[in-house]
Amino acid sequence: MTGPFISVSELADALGGSAPPAVLDASLVLHSAAFDGDYRRDSGRPRWLEAHIPGSQHVDVASQFSDTESPLHYAHPEPQAIADELARLGIAKGREVVVYDSTGTLWAARLWYLLRWIGVPARVLDGGFAAWQRAGERVESGETPAPGPVAPWRADAVRRAWISLQELVERESADDRPLVCGLPHGSFTGADPTRYSRRGRIPGSVNVSSRDLFTTDGHVKSRVELILAYDKAGVDVSGPDAPEVLLYCGGGISAAANALTLAAIGTTAVRIYDGSLEEWSADPSLPLEVGEPA
Repeated sequence: MTGPFISVSELADALGGSAPPAVLDASLVLHSAAFDGDYRRDSGRPRWLEAHIPGSQHVDVASQFSDTESPLHYAHPEPQAIADELARLGIAKGREVVVYDSTGTLWAARLWYLLRWIGVPARVLDGGFAAWQRAGERVESGETPAPGPVAPWRADAVRRAWISLQELVERESADDRPLVCGLPHGSFTGADPTRYSRRGRIPGSVNVSSRDLFTTDGHVKSRVELILAYDKAGVDVSGPDAPEVLLYCGGGISAAANALTLAAIGTTAVRIYDGSLEEWSADPSLPLEVGEPA
């Protein structure tokens, strides 16, 4: 397995092989905010029921792969909780997992990031379900028999993946690690309505919108285009000595797409601030900047 993406043709071949990967559809619909504090989401399961890759299972990141005891919408669960959910879905330790969605790859990226955190060999379908359909590959609809659970298996974190609120608050001004916001530019500047408590960005951060890292038809952009997108924001990701990249967004989802595309160019020293603006903006003592950066 090389790189974080798998093409449609590679997946089609793998599904016809002797050891096919498990395929998970992570689609979830998160609506754009019409006004400040407007937070609305819908399950992606109806989309999966309408049409999906044969043998795939739909999973809900918000309920199955998030800490539902947390006040935050998508706080990461403990490694063992992720492994237990995979075992319940019939996925044994070491089995390759391919994740896709029909909603822009952000949710697939989030699940990929969680799985890689605990060492699961996971990849994301480049172009998502739309690419699968455009290629004329077979699809199924309606309920399909799900595999039975497998024996529980032990999991631990295999890499540093998260940066906490406290770490960001205590971050020194001389810290050379870039802090990158993966939200669209209008959210970064505060021009657009926010789903959260206040508009704006964390001071000192730069903007590389995760949506700008994919083509209009949903494929990841070329290596050169990805490097240039970060370079334009003043973030060096091309060299072996580049500093760790810290990522945030609204709730840790768009940031996962940034992490996914960084991995595609070989940059794996990244961490996501899971609370992102949902947590930061809820504390009135923490500063936020609005407007175009100086």
